[in-house]
Amino acid sequence: MDQMDTVPESAKPAEGEPPFVLREVRGAVGVLTMNRPAQRNALSLGMIAALTKEIRALGQEPDVKVIVLTGDGPAFSSGHDLKELTKHRADEDNGRSFFVNVMTACSRLMLSVVRSPKPVIAAVNGIATAAGCQLVASCDLAVASDDSRFATPGVNIGLFCSTPMVTLSRNVPRKAAMEMLLTGEMVPAEDAKAMGLINRAVPADRLMEETMAFAETIASKPTATVKIGKEAFYRQAELTLDEAYGYAATVMVDNMLHAEAQEGIGAFLEKRKPNWPDGK
Repeated sequence: MDQMDTVPESAKPAEGEPPFVLREVRGAVGVLTMNRPAQRNALSLGMIAALTKEIRALGQEPDVKVIVLTGDGPAFSSGHDLKELTKHRADEDNGRSFFVNVMTACSRLMLSVVRSPKPVIAAVNGIATAAGCQLVASCDLAVASDDSRFATPGVNIGLFCSTPMVTLSRNVPRKAAMEMLLTGEMVPAEDAKAMGLINRAVPADRLMEETMAFAETIASKPTATVKIGKEAFYRQAELTLDEAYGYAATVMVDNMLHAEAQEGIGAFLEKRKPNWPDGK
């Protein structure tokens, strides 16, 4: 059994409490909503486990083509649950084993987003700080309300945002990442867009409308081709230039032999709309 499936009872919702994450399928788009607005959707161990489970599950749903991740309330996510972490300082080992568990689980969550066969879009409502900013950066695409703000403020409380740094530094220019990490200052949505942390900044009252339109455009594309492309995008980025071209050429050949490419190229040459086969 995966360690993510063995969540301590203390990390699960208490009896009568709502689930950490709400799941809804709208056509070909699966929408996951972090459901702890009073806690600013902090990434407690329970929230991390619930998100990971739902992202993995939607990744295996054949009718779901795109995943949208958002938060209820005034924040997308404020990052790790500091109250939960601090509580475990009273443990026999000063909290070390719990901290290891949380950071390992959080890394698995971020990797589950990147490794999902479905594109994942963050719909950022309000603030996204620390591990919440990391979650935005881990998503394939991000749309934010124009009043959203982003920060990696750990330096202000003596806890450098080292794990958020991993994905932040892979999404924005190095000096922009270092400025966020060393100052801990809030970055408004328009600046986040300029540096490449998000794709679009839209009016707050149109956030989900704009995000869903974005998602539906992507969902209309051939499924297997999108899956092949997403995996190749992340794999080639970690290779040398020579290795990346060798790998990408192999991917192109395999893609060319897929039924979707045969249908798509045939439809283009015949000047007709493609009739995509089931993407597998």
